[in-house]
Amino acid sequence: MQKTLRPTGPARPSAAEANEAIRHLVETGVDGEWPADAYEFLLEEWATAARAEGTAP
Repeated sequence: MQKTLRPTGPARPSAAEANEAIRHLVETGVDGEWPADAYEFLLEEWATAARAEGTAP
């Protein structure tokens, strides 16, 4: 009998969800400073999801 491993952490967002989070981050900004770390994290989440969904450019 073959077992399928289940992820132990939270599920990754879909590409659309990651894209919405990026838009929200860009639109809301924080005191005129660019949140580079958060943006890079969300961009990687989007890229991973887009590749998995076959929607990456």
